[in-house]
Amino acid sequence: MGRRNRPFYRINAVEARTPRDGKILEKLGHYDPIEKDPAKQVVLARERVEFWLNQGAIPTDTVSQILLRQGIKHKYAQEKVARRAKARVLARAKGKPFTKAEKISAEKTAKVTEEKPKVEKAEEKPQTKEE
Repeated sequence: MGRRNRPFYRINAVEARTPRDGKILEKLGHYDPIEKDPAKQVVLARERVEFWLNQGAIPTDTVSQILLRQGIKHKYAQEKVARRAKARVLARAKGKPFTKAEKISAEKTAKVTEEKPKVEKAEEKPQTKEE
């Protein structure tokens, strides 16, 4: 479905044990990221989506974000936020960076602290030779 270099995604209810291109249970809508009109960009059968969520369907992370943007709240998104908050607390308690930005800033500060003693040693050596 669709063309090359033209993304278009279907949102389906699928049994977890079926293959990737296997049988779908029900077509719930579609997502067209190139569409200019926001009303046509995401088309969902809201009642059927809520039905499947109540039946225990677990949306993927991407579909979960689409559902939240459409105003469909579900327990799996709340559980993910809680797991992420807990992981953040544990990582900070251990002194490890949690996000990519924290990792980059930690690497920069480590690099600066390594260069600082080298600069100080380089400044000390010329002074001792002059004396």
